[in-house]
Parts: sequence; C-alpha cells; structure tokens
Amino acid sequence: MRQIGAGGVAVSEVGFGAWVLGLNWWGEVDELKAQRLVGAALDSGITFFDTADVYGEGRSEELLGSALSGCRDKVAIGSKFGYVISGSREHSQGERPHDWRPEAVRASLENSLRRLGTDWIDLYELHNPRMDAILRDDLFASLEDLRGEGKVRAIGVALGPAIGWEAEGVEAIEGRKVDAVQTVFNLLEQDPGRALAAAAARTGTSSLIARVPHASDVLSEEVDENTEFSAGDHRSHRKRAEIADLVAKKRAVEFLKDSGRTMGQAALAFVLANPVFASALVTTVDEDRIAEYAEASSLPLTGEELARVEELRSANFGVQSGYTAVLKS
Repeated sequence: MRQIGAGGVAVSEVGFGAWVLGLNWWGEVDELKAQRLVGAALDSGITFFDTADVYGEGRSEELLGSALSGCRDKVAIGSKFGYVISGSREHSQGERPHDWRPEAVRASLENSLRRLGTDWIDLYELHNPRMDAILRDDLFASLEDLRGEGKVRAIGVALGPAIGWEAEGVEAIEGRKVDAVQTVFNLLEQDPGRALAAAAARTGTSSLIARVPHASDVLSEEVDENTEFSAGDHRSHRKRAEIADLVAKKRAVEFLKDSGRTMGQAALAFVLANPVFASALVTTVDEDRIAEYAEASSLPLTGEELARVEELRSANFGVQSGYTAVLKS
C-alpha cells in the first residue's frame, strides 16, 4: 500500500483499471465476468479500482459498485469527471465535449456516487483536461467544497487521451498541488512521466498513478509486431510501426525476467521502483493475469537492474527507431 499525496488515501501498489467493465475495447465483459474480475483482484490483494463516469456511459461505475458492495470500506475507488456523457463523439473511441462548470461537476459527482452505491469517492479526477480547465479557480474551489462535505477524499488530474500533456501535468502538480496525477508511463514510454515524477518529487505534495504500464500489452508479451487487432480493440490506435518499435525495445529489457519474474511483473516493478508512483493500473480481462500482476509488489527490481534500464533508455534501447511518438500538449 502507498499513500496518495496529502489526502490520506491509501491505495494498493497494483491497481485495477475498471474501464474494461464498461467498454468492450479490451474484450466483452458481462455482469458475471465483472464480478469475477473484481473478485480476482480482491483475492490478489488489489484494493484500488479506477473508473470514470463516461466508461460505458456509467456502466463501469455500476458494475464496479455492485461488485464492491460488500467491502466498500476496505477499498479505494478513483473516478473521473468532465465529459458530457450525452455528448457525441467524432469517432467510436473519440472524445466527447467537456463541461467544467462547478454545477456540472457537482451533478457528475452525485450521479457517480449513485451508480457506485457509495457516499464518497476516494480519488476524484479531472478526465483528460486541457490547460484551461486546470487554470479554472472556480472548478478547484468547487472540488474543495466537495472534499469539505466528505464526498471526495483526494483530488487528481488524469492526463490524456494520448501520451503527453507535460505542461498540464506540471501545472496541476506545482500550481494546484493536486493529490495525484495519472499519466501514461511504462518501461518503454517514460516521457513525459519522468518530468512529472521530477515535479512531484520537488513539491512533495502529489503522487503519480501510471496507466498503460504494459505498453498496450507489448510488455505483457501478449502483443507483438504480427498482432492483428479488431476494429473495436482499443490497442488498434497504435500504428503498426509503433508496435514494431516497442517490441524491438522490449527485447532489450528481457533480462529483467532472469530473476524469475514474468515480463508483465517486471514492467510493474519498474514503475513501482520510483516512490512518487503510488500505483500502477493494470488493464486485463484475464483473471489469471490479475493474480500474476499483483505479485509484482513482491518482486522489486535491484539497483543494478534499474541502472541498466536507464543506460538502455538513454540509448533508445539500442533501437534505430522507425517511429517517434508525438507527445500531445
């Protein structure tokens, strides 16, 4: 367990990305499957569950709330707000419009509480905000009011939808001193996570939460350069050249399996080696994978292994890249 920022919220080092309960972007999940996945997470010691109101237009929150109904006081729930659920998307996995007005935030929270079947949310995060939202004083004043009412315990910012958003994350950490910033971060895609980690270490007030710790399953070794994704699979947004580049880099860090870890466990252990990361959120609809990933907490990387990873990173993992990721801002 680790603490999130100064909010007094404790989370498990390995968390569960519950967005898979509400969307079919990683595989079909019905109510029974959702119960089994959450049960497998709890049995493995995972007590941090991350969701959002927009995942399946509330379906993820409903299924998660039902699955956790008998143990609410033993778990931490993170949820997100900001999107207009009824708004239209530009494409099937595109963004909806945002609404950051204080009255919209309060309405979103009340709806999330109802769907989750709880009186409070442990970590409430702005969902993929741009800089204009982070600079809104009325928005953060409203969040503090909700915290004062006991409906929110910690406040955070979830950066996205694509990798990047360094300026937004740094402003949230240094300007707003939020409890947590969620960002894409993994062994192979360390920027802008390294800059955000440095900002969090400087201030000492914010924690980071890593999502996509397995680089869209390249680091779980379920995906390689020959993988064909279905049109509805969320990983299909990765260009083929991008996947090939990640796979080539992954081969350089396979030495991390020499100590008896799986590659998936090593990926999580790498994230958790940095103390500013409170949790790494795993994405899977495989119950056995959940048990495997949860063991990463007891399989830390050595100082020698971390030094070798850094040496490889500084040399682009020995790969002559044919693809360069564009960091959004």
